[in-house]
Amino acid sequence: MCARMMRLTLSSALLVLMLAAPLEGPAAQARDVDLQLVLAVDSSGSVNYREFQLQAVGIARALRDPEVIEAIERWTPNGIAVSVVHWSGRRQQLVAVDWIMAGDRASLQSLASSIEGMGRSMLGETAIGDMLGFAIGHFERGRFRAARRVVDVSGDGRSNAGVVPGPLRDAAAAAGITVNGLAILNDDLAVDLYYAEHVIGGPDAFVVTAADYGDFARAMRLKLLREIRGAPLG
Repeated sequence: MCARMMRLTLSSALLVLMLAAPLEGPAAQARDVDLQLVLAVDSSGSVNYREFQLQAVGIARALRDPEVIEAIERWTPNGIAVSVVHWSGRRQQLVAVDWIMAGDRASLQSLASSIEGMGRSMLGETAIGDMLGFAIGHFERGRFRAARRVVDVSGDGRSNAGVVPGPLRDAAAAAGITVNGLAILNDDLAVDLYYAEHVIGGPDAFVVTAADYGDFARAMRLKLLREIRGAPLG
């Protein structure tokens, strides 16, 4: 790595740590939830519009799943807070669904509908490191406080633009934030190994694989169940 890129990467990691620091003073008033979850959805050039829609529908279907609803009601008595971020290249990150609290069937149905109806607004490179920096800072843009904070990264390719993801992943882990992955083996059959080595990190981090975009809903359901059941009881 060249000296300039290393300086940029270290600066980005330091920024992540500052953004992830606990809020103080009046602005720190926040509602307690058991899990705060950023769902980071791949909107890069390797994902066509049908595949993008399968991600949106897959998340919605997983949130409507009876076992997922039962797990949230049982394991997260204070509820969960969810936000959806679309990501692609450098400076291409968008909050598609801002922070929403969900804790029962009705609120999860509403959240699922919001996600299912979100449109696509970007197409570009694959900048996983830049996405991590944005997603981690996004935790402080909502007024929730959680015992567990998780970034879920779904994608079908390796980072090819922006800062490398490893230092951002490490900065997130140092702040107690878990980065999990949903690797879609659509084009790159080893992208799960890349996610395991370069993307995921933090407490109890893991990768779930989907064979293709048609398998996305199944993989998302399994991932949500594992994350929800790992959330501490209030």
